[in-house]
Amino acid sequence: MKKWKGMWLVLAIALLSILGACSAKNDSQSENIEPAQTGAKEVTIENNETTQVYKDAPKKAISLNQHVTEIMLALGLEDSMVGTAYLDDKIYEPLQAAYDKVPVIAEQYPTKEQVIDSEADFLYAGWKSGFSEKGVGTPEELEALGIHTYLHTSSSITKPTLDDIFTDIRNIAKIFRVEERGEALIEQMTNDVDAVRAKLPKEDKELRVLVYDSGDKEVFTAAQNFMDELVTVAGGQNIFGDVESGWTTVSKEETVERNPEVIVVIDYGSQTAEDKIKFLKSDPALKETNAVKNERFVILPLSAASEGVRAAEAIEILAKGFYPENF
Repeated sequence: MKKWKGMWLVLAIALLSILGACSAKNDSQSENIEPAQTGAKEVTIENNETTQVYKDAPKKAISLNQHVTEIMLALGLEDSMVGTAYLDDKIYEPLQAAYDKVPVIAEQYPTKEQVIDSEADFLYAGWKSGFSEKGVGTPEELEALGIHTYLHTSSSITKPTLDDIFTDIRNIAKIFRVEERGEALIEQMTNDVDAVRAKLPKEDKELRVLVYDSGDKEVFTAAQNFMDELVTVAGGQNIFGDVESGWTTVSKEETVERNPEVIVVIDYGSQTAEDKIKFLKSDPALKETNAVKNERFVILPLSAASEGVRAAEAIEILAKGFYPENF
């Protein structure tokens, strides 16, 4: 019996030694793994001539323009937001409930003091004006306050495409560590656009389209901005798509000469789309275009015309207006 007790004692000591060695090994591995995991969490984004390094996902974000607000909400990030600003018109209806959870801190751009008071750690601007001296402040000024910035790239380049929007969505999803949501959103938008394109006529001829924003003495219209992409994908040809500019001003005479078959009326602000159509019908020059003669108007909200989550819906609105017989 003593012999067996002695053997059990030896086995117990050996087992404790093995367990101790395994524990030490695991502790050593944890020490080695943890820094790598921490490093893997860091996200580096090149944006607006700055390099932004995110050690963690922002927790107190502010969106500064409507179309980027809608991107944040479509990614399910309302709980990571402490404010929104600069609403152009009604928020996208599917996102209304999420929007209502986030405080509106300014009708236009918030002041730097409002941003500081909110303890924001991330600002997302849709337009370059957001990070100008007239906006919230420059990226450098905000970085000195410990605030990250992101400028929506697709709204800041010439001839942006749907793919450029998808790049912005992927960047925001990466910053907030919701990459799967980002890919799901992109897939849904892509499928929605493909469904519209499948209904477009197969012939090569494209409708001549004027994008009318405003103007009574001259015409303020879209050249090589995102409206050009929307019109093209919807099966139209932007008659001023050859002008190397974003939004541009053209003469009535040139507009009549290019003779649009359809006019897309951008709806926003105090002047209603109906008021704009009434003007087009009464103007001595513009009423001579085929579009006005045949009353071919398509109304598009400004928020849908921006580089955001409504792109597929905007393309569908345009396509239905261009080719109603196909829808």
